Order: sequence, then C-alpha cells, then structure tokens
Amino acid sequence: MELSPLPLVLLLISNIHSGHTEEIPKPTQTVKPQSSVFTGDTITLNCEVDQSTEWEFLWTKDSDFELFEASGTKTISSVKVSDGGQYKCRARRRENIHVLTDYSEPLTVTVEERPKAKVIVQPHERVLVGETVTLRCDIQEGGDTSWQYSWYKDDSVIEYKLQEYTINSVTESNAGKYRCNRKEIGGSRYSHSSDEVTLRVLGLKPKPELKSNPEGAALTGNTVTLTCHMDQSTGWQFYWYQHTQKHQKNTTDKNSYTVNIDSVSDGGQYWCRAGRGNPVYYTHYSDALWVNVTDQPKTILTVKPENQLFSGETVTLRCDIQGGGDTEWTYSWTVENTNYRNKYIVSEYKKQEYKISSVEHTHSGKYTCRGKTRGGQNSEISDAVTLTVSNKAQAVLSVSPQKWLTEGDSVTLICEVYGSSTGWTFSWYRDDNEFNYKHLSDSSRGAGGNYTVSSAAVNHTGVYACRGERGEQVYYTEDSNTQPLWVTGVSPSVSLIISPNRTQHFTSDSLTLSCEDQSNSTGWTVRRYTDIENMEDCSLLSLSSSSSSSYWGSQTGSTCRISSVYTSHTGVYWCYSESGDNSNAVNITVHNGDVILESPVHPVTEGDSLTLRCLYRYKNPSVLTADFYKDGSLLQKQTTGEMIIPTVSKSHEGFYYCKHTERGESPKSWISVREVQISVLNMLSSLLAACPYLLLTVIMVFKCCRVRGKTSVSFPLCIFFPTNTNTQHYIVGRLGLVVWPPSLVELGTCMSGT
Repeated sequence: MELSPLPLVLLLISNIHSGHTEEIPKPTQTVKPQSSVFTGDTITLNCEVDQSTEWEFLWTKDSDFELFEASGTKTISSVKVSDGGQYKCRARRRENIHVLTDYSEPLTVTVEERPKAKVIVQPHERVLVGETVTLRCDIQEGGDTSWQYSWYKDDSVIEYKLQEYTINSVTESNAGKYRCNRKEIGGSRYSHSSDEVTLRVLGLKPKPELKSNPEGAALTGNTVTLTCHMDQSTGWQFYWYQHTQKHQKNTTDKNSYTVNIDSVSDGGQYWCRAGRGNPVYYTHYSDALWVNVTDQPKTILTVKPENQLFSGETVTLRCDIQGGGDTEWTYSWTVENTNYRNKYIVSEYKKQEYKISSVEHTHSGKYTCRGKTRGGQNSEISDAVTLTVSNKAQAVLSVSPQKWLTEGDSVTLICEVYGSSTGWTFSWYRDDNEFNYKHLSDSSRGAGGNYTVSSAAVNHTGVYACRGERGEQVYYTEDSNTQPLWVTGVSPSVSLIISPNRTQHFTSDSLTLSCEDQSNSTGWTVRRYTDIENMEDCSLLSLSSSSSSSYWGSQTGSTCRISSVYTSHTGVYWCYSESGDNSNAVNITVHNGDVILESPVHPVTEGDSLTLRCLYRYKNPSVLTADFYKDGSLLQKQTTGEMIIPTVSKSHEGFYYCKHTERGESPKSWISVREVQISVLNMLSSLLAACPYLLLTVIMVFKCCRVRGKTSVSFPLCIFFPTNTNTQHYIVGRLGLVVWPPSLVELGTCMSGT
C-alpha cells in the first residue's frame, strides 16, 4: 500500500519553526512519598516537561498503555501488590497532538504486603519474680528506614518508643497482655499491630528434680542419662555437678546430660540446677542423686560341641555373665559372616543360648554376645568365637605301634575325626570275615578315641573300622578307613621266611616269601594286606585291576616269588592255611628312594644282639655311612653304616631309620622286642635235676625248721643266676646264703618264691 504524501507534508510543517526543526524535550517522572510502599498506601506519580507549552500526559505500566490525561499528576489510592511495576510517561501538545515527547526514564514502584509486628519475649513468657525480661517488637522488613515503636499493655499505651522493651527484676504487677506496632519516622508507612502476648510472673523460685536412667546403678563401659525436671519450659541452661555443688561437670542447653561411665570413679553424688537471662537467674539446686557404679561384668561365650563343625550338626552357643549377681539379663547376638563380610544382629534371639539345629556353610562366621539389664546396661562384649562349617565329618583310624602282633602284645587303635577334636564318642567295628563288620560291645575300651588291647589274642585278628558321634541330636561321621590287625601265637607252627631277610626293599628288587612248617610244608598260601588292594593271596588277580595279567606274585608250593617289587607292594604279609592257621605277620616296605634300613623282619628277643645297616641302592646294594635315629631322636652319628645294640631290652622297641646328608633317608621301620618268659617252677625243676647237691641243701633247710618245732615254713626264696655259663647256683633263705659249690660268689637275676 502506497503512503499518502499529505500527512507527511503536514508533519514536516508542524516541526518547522522560524526556518528550522523544533527540539522536543524528554519528560521527567517522580513518585511521592517513595517508590517502595505497603498495600493500602497512596502514591502520586508526576510527569514534568521543561516548557511552558500546554501538554497532555500518558502513562504506561509494564508496556500497558493508558489514555492521555490533561494533568501531569497520577494518583493511586490504596495501592495493591498488583500496582507495583515499571512506570514511564510521555507528553503531547494539546494544539498539535502530532508533537510527542520521548518516554521518560522508567520508574519502578514496589508494593509489599503491610508487615505485622510480632512480640518476642526473652527468656520466656513465663518468668519468675526478680528475673529480667525483654520484649522485642520484631518486624522482618525494615531496610534503612528509621522507625518508632508503640507498646501497649492491656490496651494501655506504654510511653516507650524503642524496639526492645526491657523490664528489670519483674514483679507480679508486670504480668499482662502486651502488643506493639511501628511507624516510619517522618513518613507515612506503618505496620499492623502484633498479636497479644501474655506475660506470666510466677512468685516461687523453682527447684528441679534430678533423675537418672538407669536408676541408681550403672556398669562401667555404659552410659547414664541424667534428667533435670522443671515445670518451666524454654530458655533455660542446665548446670551439672558431681561430688560437690562447687564441682561443675558440664553445661547443656537441654535438661538431659549423658555421662560416660568409664570407671568406678564416675559414680557418686550428682546435682543439677537451671539458669537463664542476663544477668543469669538461677533456680535452686536439685536434691543429690547417688549413682552407684560397679565394674562391667565379663561375658564368656562357649560353644558345644566345638567351633569346628560339620554340615548338618547341631551347635549351641551359650552366653554367660561373670559377676552379674542376681541381675536379670537379656542377651544379644552378633554375627560377622566370613563368607559375605557383613555384620548383623540376630535380633530374634534374646535368650542365653543360641541354638542352630542343622548348621550349613552360611553359618560360618564370628559370633559375639553380650547381656543387657532391664535398665539398658550392657555387659562386656564377649571374645569372638569363629564357627567353621565343613563338609561331612570323616573318621580316620590308625594303629600304634604296629598292625602285626604276637599273642600278649599290646596294641592301640586310634580313631580321630579329621579337623576336629572334642566332644566325640566312638563306636568300633571288626570284620572277621571280609566285608562283614560287627559292632564291638566292649566300647569302654574306646574312651577318648583309643581302643586298647593290652594283651592281644589270636581272636583279635581282623579288619577294624570306627565311627564318631556327638551332640544331643546325635551326629555321625562317615565310617573310617579300615585297619587290619594280625595276632599269631607265641610259637606258630609255620614261619614266613623273607629273602632278602629285611623289612625294607628297593623298587625293582626281587623278593621271595616262603612258608616253612616243621611238620608239613604244604597247604600254606602267602597272603598279604595293602592299603591299595586290601587282602589278597599270592598268584590271585588284583581286585582293583581290570587286567587279567595283573598278578602280584607267583606261588609254587609254599613259596611266593615277586620278580620286581613296586611301592604298591608295601603291606603286611603272612602264611595262611585253609584250616585258618596263620604265621607271624611280616611288614614289608618298598621304597622308591636311594636309602633303606636293613632291620629284622621278626621281633627280637630280649638279651639278643641287634645289628642295623643303612643300605644304598647302587653297588648291589652297598652299606652307606649314615646317622641312625629312633623315634625321631638321633642315636648314632656318622657311623660306618652299621649300628649294633649288643644286648636288646624292651626299651629299645620303637621306630628306626637312617639318614645320609646327600643320599636321603630311609623309611621308618618298627622293631619289636619280645620279652623272655621265665617260669619259676620249671626253673627250679631244671636246677634240681642238674645239681643233686642243691636238692640235699633244700631238704636240710626243711629239717632244720622242723627241729625247731615248726610244722610248716614259708620263706622268701631268691635264686641267683650268674650271667655267664658257669653252673654255680645260690639259694638265699632265712638261714642265710647257701653257695654250692662255694668257690664263686656272683649275683645274677633274683626271683621270689615260697
């Protein structure tokens, strides 16, 4: 659309005066009484132009336009918050409305809600006669304006114009209802009046009451909470005293104070009192309160059956308080799970015993407990007990000193539970005929896990096993490994002869085992027992092998030959007949190392000589210089390879081995010593038959006694045997020493008789 030229020409003409363009002034805007007012106030806006020309004026607020008015004054009565904003004004000439000024600079008017005063009383609206009280007329809005305040008591004006109204040493006449307001000094702004606050004045000085929790008694390691009870409420500070009223222990803003009871010295008398204001107004002291402190009792945590447990067992943990007296306790249990590293309280268990009926791996962890009195006092935390839960328990059976025995020997079967030691009782079983185990009724021998046979008999022969059990809800271990015992007579009819004649052999050696019977050399089979194959006869197929060619020996007649021995041949060997007779058992050890001990395969008789040799595998084999040990203790060092015991006694019985610093050490071999069994009657018979003179001497002794009127005689008889081969013998009786013949006096072994 094309602009018409006529208005443009008129506009140019109106702006030309005396041949040049007229400069249009910029108005100035002001506000009275001020730009910041409260709701309900009146403000006046003035818009002025510096010329004598008559103008019309226009105001805008936040870009909202209004109509032109003749006056340069705009009045807004009883302003509202919405009247606040940014105001601008401009003017135009009345005779030429096309002449307009620019807008004035913007003027911001702020309208706020009229504030309401609030009376704040310090220290409190309830005060005591003699206290100092301050009433403050509080209004948050203030700025830099100067104000004067008006105070009213029971609707009467108080001639006091400051913000804080202080009453020193109040009396009952000061009680009443107070309110305040304020007004701008030299201005029109004012606040709403405050709500009334009632000041109450009490006549009596209060005395607080001191109480403790727990009441009266406490344990070291715990806390006691003291409470200073007063009818007055806020504004007080509380002062705490111990032992004397001059010994102030602490000051708190609250009326409670927690005392850490670290030692018995923290007990004694306590007081409290309260104070407030400036200067401080104090209450009376409370009555003294006695807190009796005793040492925290020790807590003992015990476990049955023990802390090494097996899956499925029942365990009971018991929490005992030592020195707790007749106090009633509840209990708390804490578990630190070792698998998940988390710690938690077993809150559902408040009793003294914590029982887990069937433990699992998740029950493994560190357990602690403590007791708590009704007053909330705790005992010490017990030392931690670590429960370890393993898989099913396994019994392990061993034999001491050896598995092969002669009638009269002593042997002990030892049953242990792997990884555990306490609380077990044991049952014992024997298999007389393979795979047919029977429970042994004489279980009293098995107390403590040892089943001892003090004098072995042939009927003790068999394969033994054991089983452990413990707990009120009986828990059983797995059956143990088996252990064989062989018991042969003192003089068996058959002997097992070993060639080479020693208990230890090198791998790849050949070995011959022969059954020699004085009356009959046929009908005997060499039988063995090993931990790997159990019981087998020579030339029989190995039960654990699927190969039909797996024979451990070849028997011809009563002789079994092994062409090449292996470590699996280690075991016990003996001769066996179909009638059930057995020879003495022989222990054979096959060693894959370079050093073995040459020792006798059969027991050594007391008084005999014993020679031990240390053999080296190579040079067919050769005797090796070595050290000899018995039961782990060094007996002889750096020998020529032999150790000789000229006269063996029972004390020489034990485990022997030899050791070379470079070649290694041999396995251990048990050397058994057989005691000499001597019969007194047989000995006397032999002596009297060999020496008739001795018989004559005995007769003379009896006759001498009869002459003295004795019809019978009982006397100690000592017969001394010389240690050499001479034939002299001695009889000692009540008549003294009789020597026959009298040429030698040498004492030997003494035996008593009647």
